[in-house]
Amino acid sequence: MLSITSTDSGRFCDGMSRRGFLKVGGLALGGASMPQILAAEAASKREGEGLGHKAVIMVFLAGGPPHQDMWDIKVDAPSNIRGEFKPIKTNVPGIEIGELFPKIASMADKFAFVRSMVGAHGGHDAQQCLTGRSPRNAPPGGWPSIGAVLSSLEGPASDAVPPFVGLSPKCGHDQWGDPGQTGFCGPSHAAFTPNRGGGAADVELKGISIERLGDRRALLGSIDTFRRDVDSSGMMEGLDAFGQQAYGVLTSSKLAEAFDLSKEDPKLVERYGKGTEKLTADGPWKRLDQFLMARRLVEAGARCVTIGFSRWDWHGNNFGRARTDFPMLDQGVATLVQDLHDRGLDKDVSVVVWGEFGRTPVINPQGGRDHWPKVSCALLAGGGMNTGQVVGATTRDGGEAAERPVDFQEVFATLYHNVGIDVNKATVTDLTGRPRYLVDQQFAPMRELV
Repeated sequence: MLSITSTDSGRFCDGMSRRGFLKVGGLALGGASMPQILAAEAASKREGEGLGHKAVIMVFLAGGPPHQDMWDIKVDAPSNIRGEFKPIKTNVPGIEIGELFPKIASMADKFAFVRSMVGAHGGHDAQQCLTGRSPRNAPPGGWPSIGAVLSSLEGPASDAVPPFVGLSPKCGHDQWGDPGQTGFCGPSHAAFTPNRGGGAADVELKGISIERLGDRRALLGSIDTFRRDVDSSGMMEGLDAFGQQAYGVLTSSKLAEAFDLSKEDPKLVERYGKGTEKLTADGPWKRLDQFLMARRLVEAGARCVTIGFSRWDWHGNNFGRARTDFPMLDQGVATLVQDLHDRGLDKDVSVVVWGEFGRTPVINPQGGRDHWPKVSCALLAGGGMNTGQVVGATTRDGGEAAERPVDFQEVFATLYHNVGIDVNKATVTDLTGRPRYLVDQQFAPMRELV
């Protein structure tokens, strides 16, 4: 076992001390040391067996998409509930979805359509879609998002690429552009958010040689020793981790190349489409190229990438807006999932598409649907899951779960399972020193999918 001497007794958010962290051979999983794990990941990647690591791409539909106009068309309901869209057949016998999703319908065998999501707390935020948990009664520091948890438990798959990347822009309603908070995992596990600051160009060196950057790094490492020793908040340790990550990013072109779509086949870039960078009112933009960027980022080493796509709070003109946004979502998601399959990444990368709640069964006088936390929907793909099926069902009006209600935490248990984390055993330590399970213990990975 390789040990590196350290006198610092501070602790990381998972409860491990810095001294323990530096005992490289002591970091084990299933009897394998950390060097062995990293070597296995690298070997897997060299042999062409997928990424060499597991990843999650999460697409957040800010505002709450209308489930009964997407994957759960109610053909037998009255017109003031059924709406304007008809169902179309998919390539899986017996499964029909909304007519404005022809691309997804043609490859429904690669998707799982969850029609019975329950337990939404009802707020206009991404909290449950990013953490699986309601913000109510959260522990000190708050619940960490899945990206922060993967960063904490798994660490970086590449020194040059952050494990957690958030592609959502800064929105007028800030919660709709939330890439995922670190919660009690601490600042060292925050998302890299190129679209909320100066952009991807910030990952490139500008007139500073690697040697000069190394000199500056050495200087910074020689100061503030006292403050690091006495700091009890964890912030200085977070800054140390940021410094390590920044140095790796700046001295490699890997991350910058992941953002450079000119390196892709132009025909594939065209299939994804570009969309628009214009923000949708106080919500996210409709950029289709971010789906391609997400795939490139997980290939480069990211373990979690979050995306915000459009604004779905349609209290008026529900069907007019759907005619614009549904085909764009269809194109982006279908191309991403097909691309993952074409590249042999469908077992390594899990994709989830959802919003914070559903919409009312009855169409309001403005032609819209209002907030409806009682039931919503989710679309899942990849991750080695058993796809080509519908999970759950709603009542005749689409107002409540009639069969197999699915909690947000069940989806998270499934995603963690897909990346190789046992939710019955894995914990992260909160700010009080208490180990916390990733999901409440009554929840398990979805039996239909794993």
